[in-house]
This record gives sequence, structure tokens and C-alpha cells, in this order.
Amino acid sequence: MGMKLEEVLRGVQIVYHFGEPSMEIAHLACHTRNVRPGTLFIALRGAKDDGNRFVAQAVEGGAVAIISEEPKPPTLASGAAWVQVQEARKALATSAANFHRHPAEALQLVAITGTNGKTTVAHLVDSIIKAAGGKSGLFGTIAYHTPLASYPAPNTTPESLDLQGFLAEIRDAGGKYAVLEASSHALAMDRLWGCRFQAAVFTNLTRDHLDFHKSFAGYFAAKRRLFEGTGAGKPEWGVLNTDDPYSAQLAGLAGKTLTYGLEGAPDVTTRKFQLSPERLSFVAQTPAGKLEIQSALVGKMNVYNILAAIAAAVALGLPTDAMRTGIAGLKSVAGRFQRVDLGQPFLVVVDYAHTDDALEKLMLTAREVNPKGRIITMFGCGGDRDRTKRPLMGEVAGRMSDLVVVTSDNPRGEDPLKIISDIVVGLQKAQGKYVIEPDREKAIALALDEARAGDAVLLAGKGHETTQVFRERTVNWSDAEKAHQALHRLGFGT
Repeated sequence: MGMKLEEVLRGVQIVYHFGEPSMEIAHLACHTRNVRPGTLFIALRGAKDDGNRFVAQAVEGGAVAIISEEPKPPTLASGAAWVQVQEARKALATSAANFHRHPAEALQLVAITGTNGKTTVAHLVDSIIKAAGGKSGLFGTIAYHTPLASYPAPNTTPESLDLQGFLAEIRDAGGKYAVLEASSHALAMDRLWGCRFQAAVFTNLTRDHLDFHKSFAGYFAAKRRLFEGTGAGKPEWGVLNTDDPYSAQLAGLAGKTLTYGLEGAPDVTTRKFQLSPERLSFVAQTPAGKLEIQSALVGKMNVYNILAAIAAAVALGLPTDAMRTGIAGLKSVAGRFQRVDLGQPFLVVVDYAHTDDALEKLMLTAREVNPKGRIITMFGCGGDRDRTKRPLMGEVAGRMSDLVVVTSDNPRGEDPLKIISDIVVGLQKAQGKYVIEPDREKAIALALDEARAGDAVLLAGKGHETTQVFRERTVNWSDAEKAHQALHRLGFGT
């Protein structure tokens, strides 16, 4: 069902408008591949390209109106409307919300931001909602889910146009909740503009994405935007990890605050916890009373993730029985301390850790659940991304591992050997023992072949990813699958 252009544009900050306001808009698009007759095309400037270069192509494909930050070009086809705006990304988000009749207003939204832990916390909150009988959507690094379907996730947080469509799908299916990972990119690029959150959750902050944000201050400023509000009022609740020093700078921004942590958080905490290689257990102190927790997740880092999810569930007003059941029901999260077990006498873990802090937490967790054996860590770093973290990852891996196998991750447009040389700088500083194997499949096999009974092999960096990206090609890939194959060749699981 279409909508008049003037209705789609309600609330958009317009600089100049040429064309008939009452024209019918049947579709919105910000990529020419999605243009069809009756489309309103929003021309966005991206990191690698500018949508304004494709306006003529969009009109040829059926676009009847254009939103752009640029003035109307004299060569534009006479029948197309032109709407010049101050900020195209905010205009896209506002138009998409209008077009889908403001689905966010019908839902309770939870957003999780921070450097590490977003995916696990989001899955825990979603599991609690489902245990309470609620219908929900879940959006993050691994995939996008609504009550009706699952979709691949090209970004951690969907583009605003896609997000509003997904929220409408949840609403129309009778859902009442949406849980999403709010990446710093998404916040800086206004993908969440026009959404008001019932709970905004902060996990932690360590260095990442400095290639995009240019500075650590810029990175934190993007995260902070979630708590200041994204165009529809500030969140009802700010859920803050008081053990992270950056929480102090977020306190008081949301309407109300719920704290969690292990070092004296007044709201959601635990006095002690029990860790094992198979699970963890503890009693959480919460505003809703004491809560006995049993979880198949492992490690101290997941105690934090569970406390964050409990605090978010309190902000949503969900019952404690659902918290207990939902947490116990989440057996694993793809690529997050994901075990590969074919009966071998050593631990094999696939994990998405791709920063120095995440790598350190991964190795600490491995040491917690496997205190006596050696740690063998295999990892690489992504190309065309923040180079400054490469030696830092090398240093922490060299310091905390008994052996490091350095390999390729997603080299993209860079020379894999140059990426590896950046990592080696840190390994040499730590005086760690390492070997270099640029072929990731061979590197996995090498790491597993080195393992002995009681050791822990950590395959880090790619986690849940299903492709490996090179300069000229993208290939199907799974660290877990390659580990299975290598273990089979070693005689396990047969």
C-alpha cells in the first residue's frame, strides 16, 4: 500500500522541495538495485561511493522522487520530484518510519552497545522474552530474525530502511519486542534515528573501529548517542556495567538507571559464582529478588553478559521465572566460545574475538575452564581495517599463549603477509613463541596437530562468519567446519 510523498516526508528537515507533494510513493530505496516504479530514492554518501552518482539510474529504473543533500541538478528528468534535505541519513530513517507507520512505537525496544558481549547479551535477552511467552525480533552480527523469517546480516545493525521494515514485520505478526545490537557505525550513521528504547545496555569499551571513528573519543561519542536518545527521546532505562569506567560518563543520560557488575553494583550483581568447563552457576541479587542462575555458557565474561541480560529484563518488567528459564535455555551462541568436540582429549574453541581486549578475555576464559593445560591460539587480523590493533593483538596473544599460530583472517584488499608482519611486531615485543602459516585451513590443522591432552586450542577472529574475503574473491568458510575436518583427519570422531 502506497503513501503520499508529503506523508512520507513528515518530520524531515527539508531545504528545498520541487515536485508534486501528493504524488504516490509505492516503495523506498537507497540502492538502485532495489528501485522499481513508484520509488522514492534516497541518495546516501557512503565510505566508498556516493548515491548522488546514481540518481539518473534510479530515475530510469522507476524512481519518481529523490531525497538528497545536493541541490536539484538541471539535467534531472522533469517528472521526478526533488527533495533537498540537511541530513540524508536522518531523512531516510524518518521517511522509513513514516512509510511503515511507525512500528517502533508498537514495540518495546532493547539495544545493546559496547565493544564486547553485544551478541551474547542480545541472545540472552531474546531467550528471556521468549521464555516469558513474548514474540520478538533479534538483530545482530550473526543474523536478523523476526517472528516470520530469518535474514542474513550484512551489518551488525540493519540500515534504517531495512530496520523499520523488520520492525513492521514484528508488529504485524503480533510481536511486542525487538532486541538489537547497536554498533558504533550504526549510531554514527543514524540507522537507529527515530527509535526510542525501553532499555539501552552498555557492556564495556575498549579500542576498536578506529579506522572509522579516527579516535577513541570519537568511538565513545558514537556509543554515547544511544543513551542521549536517537531522535525520539532518551531511553527509559540505561543499563550500565559499573565495573567499566566509561559507565560513569553515561550515568544520568537515560530516564532511569539500572546497574550491573561484580564489584559493588547496587542493582544487579552476584557475590560469587562457580565456573566449570561445562557451565556456570550463581545467585544473582536483583531488584526483583534473588535469582538462582544455571547456564551452559562458561567463563567470567559470561557472568557479566548474564547480569546485563537480567538487568535488561528487569527494565522490560519480565518475570523472574522467565529470566531463569531463558538463561538456562540458551545453550550456546554461534562463534562465541563455541566448542568443537569430536571426543578429542583437548579443548577446541571457535570465537569471534577480533580485538586485543576480546582476545585477552578469550584466553582468560580458556585458562579459567582449562587451568592446567597449554593455550594454543590461532588468529589473524582483517585487512582494510584498523591497523593499530594488530601489534596489540600480537602482544596479548604472545604474552598469554604457549604457542601462537599467525594466519590470515579476511585480508580483503591488503597483502596477507603485510598484515601478518604487523601482528608479528607485537609477538616479538612479548617474546612469545609463534609460527606463521598464511593459509588459514593449514593454520587450523597445524594448531590442532600441536595440541596434546589437556590443552586448549583457540581459533579466534572469524567466529560465526561463513566467508573469507580476499582482494579478488570471496570463498565459503567456517572455522568450526575446518576444525571438524582437521580433527577427523587426526582420527577423532570416527
